[in-house]
Amino acid sequence: MTFDLWKRLAEEKGFSFTLGFITIRPHQLLSLLRPGLWISRLSGLCAQPRPRPMANSSSSWELPLVAVCQVTSTPDKQQNFKTCAELVREAARLGACLAFLPEAFDYIARDTAESLHLSEPLSGNLLGEYTQLARECGIWLSLGGFHERGQDWEQTQKIYNCHVLLNSKGSIVATYRKTHLCDIEIPGQEPMRESNSTLPGPSLESPVSTPAGKIGLAVCYDMRFPELSLALAQAGAEILTYPSAFGSVTGPAHWEVLLRARAIETQCYVVAAAQCGRHHEKRASYGHSMVVDPWGTVVARCSEGPGLCLARIDLNFLQKLRQHLPVFQHRRPDLYGNLGHPQS
Repeated sequence: MTFDLWKRLAEEKGFSFTLGFITIRPHQLLSLLRPGLWISRLSGLCAQPRPRPMANSSSSWELPLVAVCQVTSTPDKQQNFKTCAELVREAARLGACLAFLPEAFDYIARDTAESLHLSEPLSGNLLGEYTQLARECGIWLSLGGFHERGQDWEQTQKIYNCHVLLNSKGSIVATYRKTHLCDIEIPGQEPMRESNSTLPGPSLESPVSTPAGKIGLAVCYDMRFPELSLALAQAGAEILTYPSAFGSVTGPAHWEVLLRARAIETQCYVVAAAQCGRHHEKRASYGHSMVVDPWGTVVARCSEGPGLCLARIDLNFLQKLRQHLPVFQHRRPDLYGNLGHPQS
């Protein structure tokens, strides 16, 4: 089906349509892509891309499609799984090869004691449900911020904030344990003391090849440390992912700015799945999940509330940008060292 025909069908049914990405809400089906299933119109906000310096050489429909899921986790793990599974299945139906879930996709507890009580090892039942989901849907999953009981749980009684990457067969292909813990006090926002319950990860994870490109794993607060993103980019990352649960004060001030900065300085795509809304009486999150291209353009963005947005990853555009603007070749380690270069 040609783009003109897609566009005409979309306009006839009252859909908003943007080549390359679409935004939908939960409990909705994209009737344009799924004949016979009807919704009144496509809801949600689609970011309108600004002109790029180089045109895409590939047809947009040939590029890998990724889905970014936005949820409001609560202490109810099974209800959270049901919500996430619905979004993942919808992403698979729409043709995404990889779906990104936010930090704390498994749960957001009311306090430290509850958070520790609800935690599980990677071999636990909940991650088993996600491995089955990945297999069932034939889709890769970025599970960005699992409350993991590590091998040292009995000794430490603390957990790890673990970013788990599953392939389409349900196998764990990478794990990254958050290295920068969020211990902050911002006026007007609930204080965070992540170190009360969580241990920092010991190392970075090498970028992983996926159907969408080489992905560098990080989690939320990590985005404030450009050394980490530079290290991942220098190790070959083409996509950086920051699953997050940003607060209501830092979100409006810093969220988009930081994500776009990380994309521009590394010349990588940045994918940021976010928590949104009120989780319980003690905590709320900013939302605004998005995808940023290597030029710094927001190419997809979730609207308010749970839902998902879709974006196509154009690695040819990324490579051309790096050729025309070769910043990594222009670095001066003789003046300021190898910023972001992992220590040997």
